[in-house]
Amino acid sequence: MNSSTTGISDDGTNYNLIGPLSMSFASIAVMIAFIILILVTLTKPLHTVSHLLICNTCISSILYCIAQCNNYVYLLFIPWDTSDMSCRWRGYFSYMSIVAVVYSYLLQAISRLFFAVLSTKYRWLTSFKTHFILILVQWMLVLVIPLPAIVTKDIYFRVNFLCWVPMAKLLHIAYTIIAYYLIPIALIVAIYIYIYTRIKRSATQAFTQGPQRKSNRDLEVLRNIMILFSIYILGGVPTIFYMLSGIEIFYSIGIVSVSFTVAIEKFFSLLLDREIRKVLKKFFCHSTMQVLPMTVNTMTKAK
Repeated sequence: MNSSTTGISDDGTNYNLIGPLSMSFASIAVMIAFIILILVTLTKPLHTVSHLLICNTCISSILYCIAQCNNYVYLLFIPWDTSDMSCRWRGYFSYMSIVAVVYSYLLQAISRLFFAVLSTKYRWLTSFKTHFILILVQWMLVLVIPLPAIVTKDIYFRVNFLCWVPMAKLLHIAYTIIAYYLIPIALIVAIYIYIYTRIKRSATQAFTQGPQRKSNRDLEVLRNIMILFSIYILGGVPTIFYMLSGIEIFYSIGIVSVSFTVAIEKFFSLLLDREIRKVLKKFFCHSTMQVLPMTVNTMTKAK
């Protein structure tokens, strides 16, 4: 039987199994991301810079999930599209979505640096205007950084393969690892280490209640962002191992693990953010209070 009709690539990757599983996790992630976007949009107390950046990451996650699902749709259901250029564009959008998510976390790190360290001297750094400019710059980078995927011919159509850069293209693979992962991750870690040391130093020097409360709040936000970012990065570890080793099992695991961890990361976004958690708790309490009187009235009429 021809491999093009089985969904199994020449390296043994069974996309008929992996594709739907990854798409299921991606769909869950998209639903949770939309819930967060709706909550922030409709709830005035959530109209803050921090939640603006959370929404930016949600949009990045939605873009990632759509791009990956689009890849599987073409691989499993549109096998007659064998155009190299079409494949390159799918690869470009896939890599663009990865850059969007990772660099959205870098943007959150930069914002935390502004709030926790630089806000006392430069209040304008914490404004909505500044952060809108930062988001614009981030999305310009998102469009530019993956350009090698479309301007080179490294990505080409291969039967029963996703439109990624082949392992044989070592220079392009090295660029992918460095530009998409190593540089932003190194910057994020360096920024958070610096913020943490500055906050702890300020906390030991502060004796009034106000500064201490602010330091605790900064550390809480810092912790939440690092937890969410760590969850997302863990999903990409198998893919990095595959890029470095070429062992195919890591490739199969990586396809599912990223979608899975994006869904987990979105779920924890709801749980960890104190303000969003309050809104959800208030909503569910209100719904419960509405259901209870209706139940009581129904039982009374029945009697």
